[in-house]
Amino acid sequence: MRLPDKTTTLEEAVSGIADGAVVMVGGFGVPGTPFTLIQELVRQGQRGLTLIKNDANEAGMGVDHLLAAGQVDRLITTHIGLNAHAIAMMNAGEIEVEFCAQGILAERIRAGGAGLAAILTDIAADTELAAHKQRIEIDGKRFVVETALRADVALIHANSADPFGNLDYVATARNFNPLMAMAAKRVIVEAERLQPFGGLAADDVHTPGPFIDCVVELGDLSKEYAVVRR
Repeated sequence: MRLPDKTTTLEEAVSGIADGAVVMVGGFGVPGTPFTLIQELVRQGQRGLTLIKNDANEAGMGVDHLLAAGQVDRLITTHIGLNAHAIAMMNAGEIEVEFCAQGILAERIRAGGAGLAAILTDIAADTELAAHKQRIEIDGKRFVVETALRADVALIHANSADPFGNLDYVATARNFNPLMAMAAKRVIVEAERLQPFGGLAADDVHTPGPFIDCVVELGDLSKEYAVVRR
């Protein structure tokens, strides 16, 4: 059986994202963030987006470009403290922000990829973060019901990919990307290197190709990738 070739252009890959889409964006600060896919989403101008990302990057880079362009209505994240612009937009009511503990965000995404409806946790059960969430009691202990997260599209960054979409990540870029690749209807990857079929050894594959829909090969990395240049 011949495996399909999923390589495509940057423009075509991103053009499938609709207004109002829920978009997962990989990355932990700079490592693993798909800056080129984000820039193309800014250029194409889709609006009314809900973003799910560990952080809001810093002002003037990454998802902040989407915020500045007014394309984001809602952000589900663990923190925005490095981005004064995002903080100002939240305080002005220009975007809605839902905060999650970092491990809970990762687990909600993992649950979405596993087909679960929700997880139970005692983290934040008696805090403001759980004020509007369902809580249940088991054996006398209170738990918060944290709903699973899924998305219409996931944008992820990989070190290398083959045309079928088998991926490997380097160092801390292997953060939210593998989880998000399992939790979205459509998964677009930007890869620093495109390997031939069979170019990735089986033991080196961190995300298998069946989860990936579009593969975009990067050229020269922009200055936003500076701290992860190898």
